[in-house]
Amino acid sequence: MRFQLTSEQGALRGAMRGALRRTAGAGSWGPVAPRGGAADGHSPAPLGGAAEPGASPPRLDRELWRTLGELGFFSLRLPEADGGAGLGLAEAVLVFEEAGRALVPGPLVATHLAAGEVPGAAEGEVVVAAADGRLVEWLQEADVVRPGAEGAVPMKSVDPLTPLHRVPAPARTDPVAVLLTAAEQLGTAGRACELAVQHARAREQFGQPIGAFQAVKHLCAQMLVRVEVARAAVYAAAVTAERADIAAARLLADEAAVRGARDCLQVHGGMGFTWECEVHLLLKRAWVRSERGGGGTESEELLAADLMA
Repeated sequence: MRFQLTSEQGALRGAMRGALRRTAGAGSWGPVAPRGGAADGHSPAPLGGAAEPGASPPRLDRELWRTLGELGFFSLRLPEADGGAGLGLAEAVLVFEEAGRALVPGPLVATHLAAGEVPGAAEGEVVVAAADGRLVEWLQEADVVRPGAEGAVPMKSVDPLTPLHRVPAPARTDPVAVLLTAAEQLGTAGRACELAVQHARAREQFGQPIGAFQAVKHLCAQMLVRVEVARAAVYAAAVTAERADIAAARLLADEAAVRGARDCLQVHGGMGFTWECEVHLLLKRAWVRSERGGGGTESEELLAADLMA
C-alpha cells in the first residue's frame, strides 16, 4: 500500500499553507506576537489550575474564522451536494496538519465536526465548542455549545491562546477528533523541527554555526525521526480509520510535538522563551492538545486492549 500524497492532495496542502501564511501576514493573527495573551502580559499558570477571578480571556478572531470558512476548512468533508468539497479524512488530516504548523487558534476540531449539523458552522459564521474528555476549549467565544459541556468551570491554561473550561464528567471521545488532534500535533512537531534547524544553521558560537556541534546535531536528527514516524502513523490512520491505528498515531504525534518543541527550546536557548520567538507557543499548544480526550492514557488503554484481543 502506498502512502504518497496524490498531486491533488499535495496541491491542497500547499494551498492551505499559503493561505494561512497570507492571513497571518495580513495582521489578523500571527505566530510571534502574544495574540490575546494574559491580561497582565505574563504567561499563565500550568494546565490544571483554577482561573483567576476577573482574568480577561483571549478573544477569537472572527475575521480569521470566516476566512477559514471561505477556504473550505470546515466543509472539507461535506458532500458537494451540501456545499462541501466531498473530500475524505486523509485530506482533512492534511489541512489540520497545516493549521497545527501555523498555530491557528480556536476550536477547529469541534467546528469542523459540527459542519453539516450546525447551520453556519461550515461557512465559518458560527463557532462551535464541545467537551473533549474533561476539557472544553473556547467555551465563552462559542456561538453553539454541544451537549456534554454542562457545568464547565473556567481554568487557567498554560497556552495563553487557548482558554479552557473543565467539565465534571468526561465526555465521549470521537476517534475522528483524536486523529485531527494528532494531525495538529504533527504540524506543530514539523514546525518545531524546521525552526530548530534554521536556528542551528544561523546561530554562531566559537566561530561556527551551533549546528556543527554534535549535541545540537543529535537533537535535530531525533526531532526529524520523531516527526517522520508520526507522519507515517497519522497518514496511515487517515487511510484505515481504525481506532487502534488512530490511538497509535495520537501517541506518536503527541510525543513528536511535545518532545520536539522542548528540544527546539534547547536549541534556541533563552531566546526560545521570549515573545519574539514562537517556540514557547508551540510547546504550550502541544501540552494543551496532549490533554484532549483524556490524554494519552485512553489511547494506551485502547492499544493494550487491541493487543490482548
